[in-house]
Amino acid sequence: MKISIFGLGYVGAVSLACLSRDGHSVIGVDIEKTKLDLIREGKTPVVEEGMVELMEQVAKSGRVSVTTDAQQAVMGSDISLVCVGTPSATNGSQDQGAVLRLAEQIGVAIGNKAEPHVVVFRSTLVPGTVEDVLRPIIERTSGKKDGEGFYLCFQPEFLREGTSIRDYDKPPFTIVGANHAYPVERLRALFGHLPCNFLETSVRSAEMMKYCCNNFHALKITFANETARLCEALGVDPFEVMDLVCQDTQLNISRAYLKPGFAFGGSCLPKDLRATTYLAKKHDVEIPMLAGIMPSNRAHLDVALQKILDSGKRKIGFVGLSFKTGTDDLRESPLVALAEQLIGKGMQLSIYDPEVHLSRLLGANRRYIETTLPHIGQLLRPELADVIVESEVLVVGLSGQAVAETLASICKPGQLLLDLVRLPNVGAIHAEVEGLCW
Repeated sequence: MKISIFGLGYVGAVSLACLSRDGHSVIGVDIEKTKLDLIREGKTPVVEEGMVELMEQVAKSGRVSVTTDAQQAVMGSDISLVCVGTPSATNGSQDQGAVLRLAEQIGVAIGNKAEPHVVVFRSTLVPGTVEDVLRPIIERTSGKKDGEGFYLCFQPEFLREGTSIRDYDKPPFTIVGANHAYPVERLRALFGHLPCNFLETSVRSAEMMKYCCNNFHALKITFANETARLCEALGVDPFEVMDLVCQDTQLNISRAYLKPGFAFGGSCLPKDLRATTYLAKKHDVEIPMLAGIMPSNRAHLDVALQKILDSGKRKIGFVGLSFKTGTDDLRESPLVALAEQLIGKGMQLSIYDPEVHLSRLLGANRRYIETTLPHIGQLLRPELADVIVESEVLVVGLSGQAVAETLASICKPGQLLLDLVRLPNVGAIHAEVEGLCW
């Protein structure tokens, strides 16, 4: 293929070298003449393992050219990969100056081109930037429409500095956010040979998942470092601890717990977090990330509370009360905490949970609910239908096919259903359904 790459930092330069190595004709574009001169001479503008040899090799192939002229690059290629920097502004916002200027230039060039051109943004961009900011610029300057005279898409990169060539050749996956099939197929032809899944999604999801990935990486590093600080104070080997943690690929290193939902609770996580933060305080160890988990969890509960209060309705039905579907454990259940706050604000509650029977509750579990919701016996209903019929707002914290089907068959227009579990049959429920954060 004929490819132009805008921005020859480490992502752009490595992409240029690898694409050329794989047989494509590549035009590199940058405003810094020094970078262009280095590439012309077969030298690398970035320090990366293997780049010296690779750049020397591709420079001799005759498949690489460089320019400062955006018009020339667009006219001489079928696909443009945009890899310009999007650094932080002084207030922490994203400085999009370079990509905005480039969108203008690319738009003008596309306006002079007969064939449809594919523009692939690889720079990390705030969600909504491609569709709400860059697309209007390119449409205005080109006089053409996305999906007709050109195609826009977003393809996040996952190259780590220092191992970029290896990461290019073996990425975790290839993600393409697009609104049309044509650019997806063009990128599949370009990157589909790589040994990973090729995944198509929306432009906004692709933009957001790049931030999510980087934030998750930062979180993991911080988690390991905070753990190490506490381990040092307690005389524990942090490498041994983290190595043991990583042996668990069923819960720790897995998809487990990485699904949006309601706040966590139960008899383990809250108490162990409190014990951890107390230990750290006792030993004068700062662990702000771990210490911030409980406040963040409470903030998630507050989101649900505010949505119920905003409805202005007073008859609230709870579908589920325990901290997890299929258990009767009420200890530190966020649903219990939510119910307690609503009762304190004068709301009328009715509750259905097939696993919660007061006569069977024992020990700490029974003591907890008797202290938190002393009149729970008057609130519990034996049948889900009873709760649905007498409620204006339904708070669904219980998953399962039977629950979903009953809600679909009995709920009526005028009722509000706050979905905390992501019900599978929202379209079949006649109430107004609102997700917690979806």
